[in-house]
Amino acid sequence: MEDTFKHKGLRYKLVNILKTKNIKDEKVLKAIGNVPRHLFMDSGFLDHAYQDKAFPIAADQTISQPYTVAFQSELLQIKSGDKILEIGTGCGYQTAVLLELGAKVYSIERQQELFKKTSKFLPKLGYRAKQLVFGDGYKGLVEEAPFDGVIVTAGAPYVPKPLLSQLKIGGKLIIPVGEDVQIMNMFIRKGQKEFEQEEFGEFRFVPLLEDKN
Repeated sequence: MEDTFKHKGLRYKLVNILKTKNIKDEKVLKAIGNVPRHLFMDSGFLDHAYQDKAFPIAADQTISQPYTVAFQSELLQIKSGDKILEIGTGCGYQTAVLLELGAKVYSIERQQELFKKTSKFLPKLGYRAKQLVFGDGYKGLVEEAPFDGVIVTAGAPYVPKPLLSQLKIGGKLIIPVGEDVQIMNMFIRKGQKEFEQEEFGEFRFVPLLEDKN
């Protein structure tokens, strides 16, 4: 589990690529620059770790493209101490970026294989989420609500109502919605039943799995 000067240099280049793609938030850029993405990937992909691309991981999932991670993180506008719910822990890369930003992270993973692996792996790197949960992301985490922000890291065919209801007033839900291609959506809670919605173009994610049992 080495993080060498070469890796740090490649991250520096990656951060510069993200700047050219209009990621402006210095805290987000710093977080991407700090997280050793190569450690979250299978060793066969190490050469690709700092390219701005998504790559396969276990359980037919992917590690998100750094640009997507940065884009969603920037939309959240995290302040230190914010309580953030992540839907789709995956390999833990986005989780680590949220923790670097000073968030208190609660994260839900639907895939047992990934949940077990990531639960052990993140603490080894010094990344400690408040709670990692094996469960159905469509239901959120009502016992820990309300949240300052909710981030969904898989494509949802619709917006799950529990995720909206678990936001604080002023809280944000960042969610890619759609079947084959998703539109990135941001919902800001303005009142008990009032939400402001904004769209931010097309992205591609693996599907958000629902618990059919």
